[in-house]
Amino acid sequence: MDILKAIESEFGLKDWQVSNTVELIEQGNTIPFIARYRKEATGSLTDEVLRDLNERLTYMKNLEQKKEQVIGSIEEQGLLSTELKLQIENAKTLVEVDDLYRPFRPKRRTRATIAKEKGLEALAMEIMLQKAEQIIEIIAEKYINLDLQVDNAEQAIEGAKDIIAEMISDQAEYRKQIRKVTFEKGTIVSKAKEQTAESVFEMYYDYTESIKQIAPHRVLAVNRGEKEKILIIKLEAPTDEILGYLNSKVIIANNNYTTKILKDTIEDSYKRLIAPAIEREIRNELTEKAEEGAIKVFGKNLEQLLMQPPIRNKVVLAIDPAFRTGCKIAVIDDIGKVLNTGVIYPTAPKNDIEGAKKVLKALIEKFEVNLISIGNGTASRETELFVVDMLKEIKKDIQYVIVNEAGASVYSASKLGTEEFPEFDVALRSAVSIGRRLQDPLAELVKIDPKSVGVGQYQHDMNQKYLGEALGAVVEDSVNKVGVDLNTASPSLLQYISGISKPLAKNIVAYREANGRFHSRAELQKVAKLGAKAYEQCAGFLRIADGKNPLDNTGVHPESYAATKELLKEIGYSLKDLKKIEVSDFKNMSSRLEEIAKRLEIGVPTLADIIKELEKPGRDPREEMPMPILRTDVMEIEDLKEGMVLKGTVRNVIDFGAFVDIGVHQDGLVHISQLSDKYIKHPLEIVSVGDIVDVKVLGVDAAKKRISLSMLK
Repeated sequence: MDILKAIESEFGLKDWQVSNTVELIEQGNTIPFIARYRKEATGSLTDEVLRDLNERLTYMKNLEQKKEQVIGSIEEQGLLSTELKLQIENAKTLVEVDDLYRPFRPKRRTRATIAKEKGLEALAMEIMLQKAEQIIEIIAEKYINLDLQVDNAEQAIEGAKDIIAEMISDQAEYRKQIRKVTFEKGTIVSKAKEQTAESVFEMYYDYTESIKQIAPHRVLAVNRGEKEKILIIKLEAPTDEILGYLNSKVIIANNNYTTKILKDTIEDSYKRLIAPAIEREIRNELTEKAEEGAIKVFGKNLEQLLMQPPIRNKVVLAIDPAFRTGCKIAVIDDIGKVLNTGVIYPTAPKNDIEGAKKVLKALIEKFEVNLISIGNGTASRETELFVVDMLKEIKKDIQYVIVNEAGASVYSASKLGTEEFPEFDVALRSAVSIGRRLQDPLAELVKIDPKSVGVGQYQHDMNQKYLGEALGAVVEDSVNKVGVDLNTASPSLLQYISGISKPLAKNIVAYREANGRFHSRAELQKVAKLGAKAYEQCAGFLRIADGKNPLDNTGVHPESYAATKELLKEIGYSLKDLKKIEVSDFKNMSSRLEEIAKRLEIGVPTLADIIKELEKPGRDPREEMPMPILRTDVMEIEDLKEGMVLKGTVRNVIDFGAFVDIGVHQDGLVHISQLSDKYIKHPLEIVSVGDIVDVKVLGVDAAKKRISLSMLK
């Protein structure tokens, strides 16, 4: 197989795009670097397309490697025909290769191998020839061998049938057709293991759906129910059609003596050997596709969460709510430094509301707090009511935000949390995390395992290695889109920068601590073990505010500095004038980009990116995202009425809808049918995590804490 041609066709790309991209990947360039700084070579492919292409490239390389191994193994056995070799070479999937290899794969002891050891293979071949002129029992008598434990003709025939059943099962052509028919016409059936009380799997207690049409989230749901031993799942195939197909393939003559035996053997082969294997394969395929889709949705949600805009220039009072152990608090200044910590007890059982108010009012006054961040975990509602009541007694204009605290406890108990705040106990670290993730969500959330940030669906049931790699890629892309401040970034943030590993991130911080702040990107080359390749990959994504070269605080790569200086001359500026540049200074260039790019010896995409950076040096792409809703009052679920229109924040997007926080501590569900007047395949076509949306209340079930919402106009 020509891998490059196959990718070209699959992705609808030009041959030069594919060959250039594959070459860049094989040279060790990272996806963020290729996406941002090699647009001319790839035709401006996005990081998402590049990752998909890289994943497909890896699969195809593994496929070719598997083909070589299989061909080599069959050749060693002296059984490789020209036709078989061609079939293997033309196989498009690993499953096809496995099917073709099945008859030649070394087998564990089966009923068929035992029968062969008893010398019954010749009898099996006689039956398969379908030319018998007498009953098979008479033919089988000559295979009786007491030493080999073939005591009578019936045992000989049973052994021969086992051999034939395995031969039928090993036919790649048969398996391919049966797999196709089962997928196209079969159903997936779910039953309750025991008809017990209500559970989240209730709708699957007696459920049937076409295999071909079952939605990915339902595949994951029934898998979970089966894993928790609540559901029994099986596939039902069109057995009569499949047996008819096998009979037409195997029974080539209407022989009175062999037809009945072969029909019985075909049924045994299908039900005992083929059907269970096909069921496993189809369920694995359904699960893999469902997981792949769920991981993509998780990734999109995570990206939106990471790319939430930071709330700058605010002194934050963070509260991690609790009952018995009290609410942990932390005051954090506008650059994330912890100024004060403590514990208050405004909730049950102590209910020291006045004492808690006194403590918070003093902190607000002393540190000039502008914003309060409240975690959304246990006792959050009670804490919010307390805060709202307190704010009414303060003349200063202070707002609060309910922050999703998912993963805060994971961070606070982690090695990283201990290293960062060795003097704090676990709960106080959580409070700090709740405050900081409001000030700079990206910098704080990278400290937490992406699987723990609360925007996934069935993430604990998935292939954890694949999930971890996929989410790590999302974090990497997000961090590199934003860029990081070289003089303030933590090792946990730096390690996601293109070309920087965990050890290198620690070396950068160690250099910074030993030598003081970096004054230029070029100084990075003095960091231990940071070579030319790593510098090339990372330099453009690292920012230095107030450094020697103003371009070090932009996304312009050092390799383009000379061209950038020439471009500035075109509009009558020098580097020191960078902050004076206006968007209008470039307005006459749009029609001359090709000519200017040629003169500067750079590509048009690179020139366009440089202009974008010069128009707004040091810009943060997160500023274009919607800001979180700041609140001053509180609502209860009982306050909701049908028809009420509210503003809310999208907290999670899943296959069948979106969960929206409308300020009552119970997210409402906008079902996919209520997201848009037009047909959509997935909610992500309409909403993303962090979006601020207007919703109408359709219904409220306070007892079950269910809120139905609509975004239809």
